[in-house]
Amino acid sequence: MLVEDNPGDVRLIEEAFKSAGFATTFHTVTDGAAAIDFLQDQAATDSGPNLDLMLLDLNLPRTDGFEVLETIKDDPALSSLPVLVLTSSEATEDIVKSYELCANAYLTKPTDPAEFADIGRAVEAFWIDEATLPPVPS
Repeated sequence: MLVEDNPGDVRLIEEAFKSAGFATTFHTVTDGAAAIDFLQDQAATDSGPNLDLMLLDLNLPRTDGFEVLETIKDDPALSSLPVLVLTSSEATEDIVKSYELCANAYLTKPTDPAEFADIGRAVEAFWIDEATLPPVPS
């Protein structure tokens, strides 16, 4: 799942994963409220959320990324979802707060669009190829 309000960043992230050779299907929403609605709808199904991981921007309209993290942390049906914060903020307080709210990683968006491919490769190499993630319900 990709939670990102900037259409240019959505395109760069999707292209980064494609160029890394990672066959990804993104469910993309553009604000935190839509992300929470989607997650809660998925959690209400018998199998729970059918997501491998979430890429979450912090600076979102309506409901910010911190509120999304808080919702995930506080809901047992969602709390095992790996969440990678991918944001432009380099503020120490944002990093600390993200980890306090159980983010699994904090990544700063590159300033050079070409560097997004490095993010895609890094996420694939660790989170998909190496890390053992909770099973995705079938």
